[in-house]
Amino acid sequence: MVRIPEVRLSSGGKPMPRIGMGTAVYPFASSEAMHVAILRSIELGYRHFDTAALYQSEEPLGAAIADALRAGTIRSRDELFITSKLWCSDAHPHLVLSALQKTLRNLQLEYLDLYLVHWPVSTRPGKYEIPLAKEDLLPIDMSAVWRAMEECHALGLTNSIGVSNFSSKKLETLLSIANIPPAVNQVEVNPLWQQQKLREFCVAKGIQVCAYSPLGAKETYWGQNCVMDCGVLKDIAAAKGKTLAQVCLRWVYEQGDCVLVKSFNEERMVENLDILDWELSEEEKHKIGQIPQRKGYAGWDFVSDDGPYKSTAELWDGEI
Repeated sequence: MVRIPEVRLSSGGKPMPRIGMGTAVYPFASSEAMHVAILRSIELGYRHFDTAALYQSEEPLGAAIADALRAGTIRSRDELFITSKLWCSDAHPHLVLSALQKTLRNLQLEYLDLYLVHWPVSTRPGKYEIPLAKEDLLPIDMSAVWRAMEECHALGLTNSIGVSNFSSKKLETLLSIANIPPAVNQVEVNPLWQQQKLREFCVAKGIQVCAYSPLGAKETYWGQNCVMDCGVLKDIAAAKGKTLAQVCLRWVYEQGDCVLVKSFNEERMVENLDILDWELSEEEKHKIGQIPQRKGYAGWDFVSDDGPYKSTAELWDGEI
């Protein structure tokens, strides 16, 4: 079984394994296939799992954890690092605690290792969906929402708190008002969207970057095919005797990020862990560094003439 290196978060607590398994499958739905795949991934050595209220994957993940405990695959829930996220419709100060409590019931757990604000946006309560209805978009009261996140931490319901899809500017604003700084910023990172400016900011502030869509999330609502179709990456993979996916994952890993991979295919689950005992050469990294940049998901769902963000440039504060 593969032993995955870990990184300590600024908030202390349990270290985060640097390779995690994502559970977002679009259209979002809970399924027995997901439950079976997650259970098999635990048997293969995955210990870090990423879910969210939006994904409808909390219940199958919780069921897989319970099965793994019963089977003795893991001795304790403490062997796992579990992340979930606060959806926009619950990003209101009075709803944060109840949203986390619902997540914990879904997962059959007493605490999370990491709880993230999914987007810097609020929507009208009650809906868990994307695309969003534009009329439901609301400005987020980030100061009050973050205080509620800090209260969840104080209650012992989550070991760490963080954010997702935050620009450098939004992180800077949050840091100016936070008593507990965000431990993690989970964002899109891959060779075609390298996030150099944001990564440098996060490193300077002690915020761990966690990369989603490291392969471009091909054939998903929020993804694109450009990463897996990239000629530069294909050439490097062929020369190294690796898959293109492994080259992408290794590149993200070498940046110092945690990387979230998602496949329910056992062969690919194994392949995605096989990135730890080899390196990219300086020439290969230089070639990847020259790839033209193109963001996979610009976040148009969160943009509206009548909403808090009138353009994607406003949503990402120019980091687009």
